[in-house]
Amino acid sequence: MMAEPIWQLAHGEGPLVAVAVHAGHAVRPKLAANLALDEGGRLREEDPFTDEWTEIAPTRVVALRSRFEVDLNRPRDKAVYLRPEDAWGLHVWKSQLPETVIAESLAEYDTFYETMRDLLLRVERDCGRFFVFDLHSYNHRRGGPNAPAAVEAENPQVNIGTGTMNRARWAPVVDRLVSDLRAHDFPGGRLDVRENVKFRGGHFSRWVHETFPQTGCALAIEFKKFFMDEWTGEADRDLVQAIGDALRSTTQGVLEQLPTL
Repeated sequence: MMAEPIWQLAHGEGPLVAVAVHAGHAVRPKLAANLALDEGGRLREEDPFTDEWTEIAPTRVVALRSRFEVDLNRPRDKAVYLRPEDAWGLHVWKSQLPETVIAESLAEYDTFYETMRDLLLRVERDCGRFFVFDLHSYNHRRGGPNAPAAVEAENPQVNIGTGTMNRARWAPVVDRLVSDLRAHDFPGGRLDVRENVKFRGGHFSRWVHETFPQTGCALAIEFKKFFMDEWTGEADRDLVQAIGDALRSTTQGVLEQLPTL
């Protein structure tokens, strides 16, 4: 185990697990000194407030470190951003990262996945099948703080990523969650929830499905940052809470469907 874990883990009972792998913002000192990207630039690509939404599940995992230190939602060989093309064209580092520093970040990555394997093996042993809420958010004003928002047709309020799973195997639980999320009485009107429009799911969900093909369903749930100003980082607290309530409204349906699979 690393001296300073890069995540927080809360153990609970039952088959529901909520994970926020991009919630972290901290960077260890030897990396921080080499950052060319300012704090606001980092925050814009992170997923603030997703840590709060993990409270919907008894078992919760929240990343503490920035994805710019190590991205837990990418394959290991892409987990450390080395070039601008790895990071949306952003110039992240003042100078090339030493191999020793990269190795330290990858050791964190390895420890995280070892811990997740142990955690989910325990949930599998106790519950049989289990469900992971893989929680994220995404930008839709990349043109600048005063630029128009990206077109709604290609940017749903909620993107459900099922591209990493056997969709037919998990259809009852996925369909129930989508239905319940759409039906929730959300402020300002029902949520626009669509599947695989913006994202199909990342490495963490894929790893869950490859590691637990018959027992683990990990659904990548991406909320467009309509609940915050992605350029200042300021949130509409009422909407953050409302999203948490919407996610919570899906848990009973998931619990009802899992035993039927």
